[in-house]
Amino acid sequence: MQKISAIRGMNDMLPSQSAAWLHLERALSDLTRAYGYEAIRTPIVESTALFQRGIGEVTDIVEKEMYSFEDRLNGEQLTLRPEGTAAIVRAVIEHNLIYEGPKRLWYTGPMFRHERPQRGRYRQFHQFGIEALGFAGPDIDAEIILMGQRLWDELGLKGVRLEINSLGQADERAAHRSALVSYFTQYQSQLDEDSRRRLQSNPLRILDSKNPAMQSLIEGAPKLLEFLGKESLQHFETLQSLLKANNIPFKINPRLVRGLDYYNLSVFEWITDALGAQGTIAGGGRYDPLIERMGGKPAPACGWAMGMERVIELMGISESLPETEPVCDVYVLHQGGETLTQALIAAESLRSAGVDVILHCPPDGQSSSFKSQMKKADASGAQLALIIGPDELARQEGQLKDLRGTGEQRAIPLAGLLSAVIDALVDR
Repeated sequence: MQKISAIRGMNDMLPSQSAAWLHLERALSDLTRAYGYEAIRTPIVESTALFQRGIGEVTDIVEKEMYSFEDRLNGEQLTLRPEGTAAIVRAVIEHNLIYEGPKRLWYTGPMFRHERPQRGRYRQFHQFGIEALGFAGPDIDAEIILMGQRLWDELGLKGVRLEINSLGQADERAAHRSALVSYFTQYQSQLDEDSRRRLQSNPLRILDSKNPAMQSLIEGAPKLLEFLGKESLQHFETLQSLLKANNIPFKINPRLVRGLDYYNLSVFEWITDALGAQGTIAGGGRYDPLIERMGGKPAPACGWAMGMERVIELMGISESLPETEPVCDVYVLHQGGETLTQALIAAESLRSAGVDVILHCPPDGQSSSFKSQMKKADASGAQLALIIGPDELARQEGQLKDLRGTGEQRAIPLAGLLSAVIDALVDR
């Protein structure tokens, strides 16, 4: 029978990779707690209209990359979420979460984009994101950037640089848009197919093109910073001063526009040269228009998201991956029969006290020699081995062996098992 494999671009996370994921998840938990952000979870499947309205219909994600399908029960168009912000805003509006004041939120989970799999880009990928809703000032922009920098420092990432820009407000972008259309129309023959299509619908997205043949043309295009008014400039300058005051290095990139339509004012990305073409590990910015666009009362908002697979890969390149942790504290050996019964009782009593235990369970269901069991105990990474054989059971004892230190083995009464194990673990 032909075996069934995982879908291309949708990867299994194997036990050998779990230490890195757990390390990253713990760091994210510590980070969000340190800044007072609360967790929010939304469904993996949402209405297709949510992303068309939230992300923008003239974007690569909506035009090319979404996994969309029709619900067979009612004909509704549904989509596997390609990003997190639109769904968070939908939930905030639906449940009136900012009725009583601003909210600091974080989320994590799988996202889906139908694109060609390559290094750092997958059809199912995992994203972590933070969203600060109801805050209008550049102080919150600075805070969320500081959160990112703190995370990179905690994870020991090397070679990560911050680029920032301002997209201004709608009227400023409209003036810039007219200038872009005039400029690119002069060079229409040099535009690729995507850029020609976007020339009238969304010319700002041309600046985000990765086509090498167009880079010199893009470099000569009018810059949005030249069209910013007083308030937008003040917002951007205050953000810069706050970052400088906290010793956060950054570069202003006037071509940074991000790939989604809902951004305004501050946008930013953290970039590395270590991951090839997929150099952006995280990015975000301010999206004040989105809540109103999604049907809620106007409210400011900003946030950022990161690709967890890319961050873990960069941890490996930066040589900051954690060592594989032992899967248990104690490995319990036995000879079956009544010794198995006592071994299981002992294992459960230790677990009830917070000790991590693996009970030996032979694959074939038959008892195996203590020698072969001891090899498995050593391979488990356990600190201690607890041996309960027929002789030990007759004396109501167990043999406690130090697997990582002296190798000492001593008899202990089963009645005093817990205190003996805890004392041995504390001594390490």
